[in-house]
Amino acid sequence: MAMASMATRARNPLRSSFRRLLTRRSLNSHAVWCGRLGFASFSSSSVLSDPAPEPSPVSAGTKVLETFREEFEIGSRLITLETGKIARFANGAVVLGMDETKVLSTVASSKGDAVRDFLPLTVDYQEKQFAQGLIPSTFMRREGAPKERELLCGRLIDRPIRPLFPAGFYHEVQVTASVLSSDGNQDPDVMAANATSAALMLSDIPWGGPIGVIRIGRICGKFIINPTMDELSLSDLNLVYACTKDKTLMIDVQAREISEKDLEAGLRLAHPEAVKYLEPQVRLAAKAGKHKKEYKLSMVSNRTLEKVRDLAAAPIGAVFTDPSYGKFERGEALENIAQDVKRALEEEGDDESLKVLPKAVDTVRKQIVRKRVIEEGSRVDGRRLDEVRPVYCEAGNFPVLHGSSLFSRGDTQVLCTVTLGAPGDAQRLDSLVGPPTKRFMLHYSFPPFSINEVGKRVGLNRREVGHGTLAEKALLAVLPPEEDFPYTVRVNSEVMASDGSTSMATVCGGSMALMDAGIPLREHVAGVSVGLVSQVDPVTGEIKDYRILTDILGLEDHLGDMDFKIAGTRKGVTAIQLDIKPAGIPLDIICESLEPAYKGRLQILDHMEREINVPRTQDDTNAPRLATMKFSNDAIRRLIGPLGVLKRKIEEETGARMSVSDGTLTIVAKNQSVMDKVQEKIDFIVGREIEVGGIYKGVVTSVKEYGAFVEFNGGQQGLLHISELSHEPVSRVTDVVSVGQHLTVMCISQDVRGNIKLSLKATLPQRKSSLQNAVEQSRPLVKEASNIWASIEDKPNDNKENNSQLESSPSIEPNTSVSSIPSILIRSAAECDEADKYAETPKSSSKLINKSSNSRKRKNQFEHDSTGSDVEKTEEEDLLTAKNLKLGTKVAAKVHQVRARGLVLDLGNGLRGMYRFETTKNAEFEVGDEMVVECMSFSAKGVPVMSRVKDE
Repeated sequence: MAMASMATRARNPLRSSFRRLLTRRSLNSHAVWCGRLGFASFSSSSVLSDPAPEPSPVSAGTKVLETFREEFEIGSRLITLETGKIARFANGAVVLGMDETKVLSTVASSKGDAVRDFLPLTVDYQEKQFAQGLIPSTFMRREGAPKERELLCGRLIDRPIRPLFPAGFYHEVQVTASVLSSDGNQDPDVMAANATSAALMLSDIPWGGPIGVIRIGRICGKFIINPTMDELSLSDLNLVYACTKDKTLMIDVQAREISEKDLEAGLRLAHPEAVKYLEPQVRLAAKAGKHKKEYKLSMVSNRTLEKVRDLAAAPIGAVFTDPSYGKFERGEALENIAQDVKRALEEEGDDESLKVLPKAVDTVRKQIVRKRVIEEGSRVDGRRLDEVRPVYCEAGNFPVLHGSSLFSRGDTQVLCTVTLGAPGDAQRLDSLVGPPTKRFMLHYSFPPFSINEVGKRVGLNRREVGHGTLAEKALLAVLPPEEDFPYTVRVNSEVMASDGSTSMATVCGGSMALMDAGIPLREHVAGVSVGLVSQVDPVTGEIKDYRILTDILGLEDHLGDMDFKIAGTRKGVTAIQLDIKPAGIPLDIICESLEPAYKGRLQILDHMEREINVPRTQDDTNAPRLATMKFSNDAIRRLIGPLGVLKRKIEEETGARMSVSDGTLTIVAKNQSVMDKVQEKIDFIVGREIEVGGIYKGVVTSVKEYGAFVEFNGGQQGLLHISELSHEPVSRVTDVVSVGQHLTVMCISQDVRGNIKLSLKATLPQRKSSLQNAVEQSRPLVKEASNIWASIEDKPNDNKENNSQLESSPSIEPNTSVSSIPSILIRSAAECDEADKYAETPKSSSKLINKSSNSRKRKNQFEHDSTGSDVEKTEEEDLLTAKNLKLGTKVAAKVHQVRARGLVLDLGNGLRGMYRFETTKNAEFEVGDEMVVECMSFSAKGVPVMSRVKDE
């Protein structure tokens, strides 16, 4: 072994030297990295003899990696640009860092000639979970298809860089932006856009950059540059601004009704801050950039353009000057003109012009339309420059849905629907930054039939996601806070017909549908798209003249210079999206466009408010219901069941949705009947606080001679005495109930030990005797006051009242014997025992102070028993019980509990009543306060509702 080891050392003399170099720090040798990566060669003797050797020169043929770095500061944050270390084979690659967040952006371009008439630019933005130290939670533990946020960030990068590619450059370009690490403080989207600009500057792709992209927030009226995610959550403005040195390229805004004046101030602040990104990119490109490669541009020759103009200018002008043409009629007429030009060129044999004919015809159309707008102020459909197309609104056109609306502006038509769900239905967001869930979702769909085309529905579409998110941001500003409206809301926007600004039509239709669903929006939100037609100096490239167009058509969007979508309320702006076609527009023109957009928005809001201006009240059978309940952890466990089996069973049986969070159970039901069914099942499983007079559903668990035991309210037991089974005498309990039978019972009493007494007859209708029926049938038809919840045998029944009833009856003779009408109530033995208990009640119990009861007490001070002897009556008639409490009875009560909306009153003898506050002020009441109240009504559960007697 020793010989083999020595032989190995002889063959590898540097192994022991490098081992010492890596393990011993006493040699004082350091790796030298001055913008270069790699290993320099060292001799073993020099390593052993010289403790601090000089690095030897790199031998010929060794690959050297050079890195270049730029550092600068914007908004008190240090930003770095680095290239050369990562992704060296890409045409351009830059790592941009801010704090601990690093983003890599790479660009590549296809080789060879391009045989197409458009720029195939693809931008892919990726957020992988390793950037925040997590493993994906998917089944395969891999990131799947691009998420909505990734598509939106890709669009944010695409929109400002696309206009700067030279005209006629149609080679395929792909941009890939990846988040390498994220600390959660900064949103990587703006960083990726700036890194992409730097990567394009380093590449050999022709591009008219660089650009700067900045984010601006506002907290308490103060603008913040490059705000963190925590600051954005407090901000009423989220402005992303992209520009070149002197022109605006892209604007994206989400705001909470910010005024046009404040928005303009934010834009003018953002421009100089975004320009600070430009100089570091220029310096980095000067040190490490490639020479721009000469690409063949697919340009239309002047000869071809003149020939097509001579053939098509007159008929195209005739089509555009006729406002009677609709979208498809105009398109068909223009297509016929293009076919005529094609036949003329085929007869001439001009193959060169035929190859670029579509591009040449489109250029001629653009020139004609723009010239008429600039010189004559005339639009394609004959409108004024600031005129909005005719608007038609309809809300609630599908009553079975939670909310719906149909919005039409010109030929653009959008159908919006609203669906309400439980908080658990909120969308889970798997992104590096931002909130984990989203409770408001707007999904925008653009089916092919909306433009009379044939197409295939596939996956997420970048355009649909972008338009839907824009409308979602516009409506989010007016939604009520979650604590006031805990529903999850989904808005579906289906484009029925498209002729420009379907996203702004979605904002209008979505606002009306939300109000139709009864959601308490603060105000209506409307949106309008503003366009621009400009005349540019061919020498300097400066804009000489321009016109701003309100509510642009699809054709005006295609042939114009910008699509400036602005949504908001009467108070201010809530969302903006600006897309342009030329290489930038002066900021002054952008700010000038805010005023016509505001005027057009007000016109649309007038139409919307005439259709529906307040949220509808949810009193119909199709309105969803939401309820929240607080339970203990044990009750929640019983309700959910093992692995959630019981919860899923309830949801399947009722169709409701249930979610649990922090001891709070939230239920969302389709209508009130479903909600009642769910609450009934929950009450049976979990139970609720027992209330005397409350109605409960239970199951008979056992039958005894003296009554039956009923299980109800989540497993609690109560005694249903034989005397409480029916209004008629019952000889055997089994004649009425049996084990396993479901009953609806009322709690009539509950003692301090928790023993509960139930009554079945209190929930049954009273059967009247034949004599009573005869008397009632002989009475004249007069409207009587509504009866209280107690049964008729619990009501006082004296001879005076019976005599007065008989005397008022015209069908009974005056000499009819009064003794034939019974004046004594027949009670069971149990009821008599209960009456004896009440007679022994201490005199501190509350008493009736009703005048009628006092007069009855004086008259009936003595009554005859069965033997005819005079017996003094006990105080039972004067004590307040559930049996003698009537409407209008006045009682001296004490405050038992103070709640948010009322009081729980102690009426004595275990009887409780409730008193609702007339206003929200409850500071004047305390537990133990005495007050005189009067019984005004009874709740659905039989609880007396009292009103305060202020004169007593």
